[in-house]
Amino acid sequence: MIAVLAGGVGAARFLEGVAQLVPHEQIAAIVNTGDDIVLHGLYISPDVDIVTYTLAGIIEESQGWGIRGDTTGVLDMLAQLGNDTWFKLGDRDLAVHIMRTEMLRHGATLAETAERVRQALGLGMQIIPMSNDPVATHIVTPAGAIHFQHYLVRRRAQDAVLGVEFHGLSVAAPAPGVIETLQTAQAILIAPSNPIVSVGTILGLAGVREAITAGNAPVVAVSPIVGGAPIKGPAAPLMQALGYEVSALGVAHCYRDLIDILVIDQVDAALADVIRDLGIDVVVTDTIMRGPAEKRALAQAVLVAAGLA
Repeated sequence: MIAVLAGGVGAARFLEGVAQLVPHEQIAAIVNTGDDIVLHGLYISPDVDIVTYTLAGIIEESQGWGIRGDTTGVLDMLAQLGNDTWFKLGDRDLAVHIMRTEMLRHGATLAETAERVRQALGLGMQIIPMSNDPVATHIVTPAGAIHFQHYLVRRRAQDAVLGVEFHGLSVAAPAPGVIETLQTAQAILIAPSNPIVSVGTILGLAGVREAITAGNAPVVAVSPIVGGAPIKGPAAPLMQALGYEVSALGVAHCYRDLIDILVIDQVDAALADVIRDLGIDVVVTDTIMRGPAEKRALAQAVLVAAGLA
C-alpha cells in the first residue's frame, strides 16, 4: 500500500499520475478536512470532493474543482431569494453535499460518507478523510480570524496573514485507517499541497507524525513551491506568516525531521545542496503537471525515489 497525504487540486493531479502507474487498490489517499465548512445547512468537504471528482474523471478541469458541465440552478434561485452565494456550488455537486449532510445527521461518520461517494463513482483507490472530528482552519488577519474558505474564496486571499489557527485539531482523532495505513505503507508520499493548511493539518493530528517516523517506509514529498512561488493557492503568505521562506528550501524546513527525500523542480536545482545539508535527499525533475504525461512522469520520479519503480 502507498499512502499519499493530500490536499486539493495539486494533490488530486499528482494522484492521477500515481494512478497511472500503481494499481488503484494499492493507493490510499489521506485527505485534509481542515477546509470543511457548513453552508446553506450543508456540510461541504472541498478537498475530499476535489480528490474524488478528479480521480473519477468528472472534475471541471478549467477551475480544478466542481463537476464538469454542472449547472447552477439551485444557487441562482438561492441568490434570487436573497442568500449569499459567494461559494460556488453546482447542482450535481450539491447532490453530494445533501447526501453527506443527511448521512451525518443520521449518525454516519465523515469517512463513511466519503466511502459511499467513492463506491458510487466506481473508484478503486481508498479515500480517507483525515478525521471524523470537526477541524476548522482559520486565518488570522488584521480584522480578526476568519474561516479559510472565507479568506480564500470570499475575500480572494486579499487579507494580510498574521497567523493560522486550527480549531479542534488538538482534540481531533485520526479517522479509522489513517494510523494503520501509515504504519504499514510501503511508502508515504506527500503530494504537492499547501504545507501549512493542507498537509499541516494532517500532520497535526495526534499520532500521525509518530506513525510516519516510526516505520521503515521511505517518506517522499513533492514541493508545491516552484521558483519561489506556489503553483496554485495562497501558500506564500501562509508560509511567510509562520516564518518559512517561500521556496523549496522553506518546504524542506516545514517537513524537516519527517521526510527522507524532497522532489523539487528543475528551476530550483540550485537549492539542492542546501536542502541536503538539512539531512534530506533531493530529486530534481520537472514538477509542473501540465497534462497526463507530465503527471505520470512526476509520479514515476517520486516512485523511483521511494524505491518502488
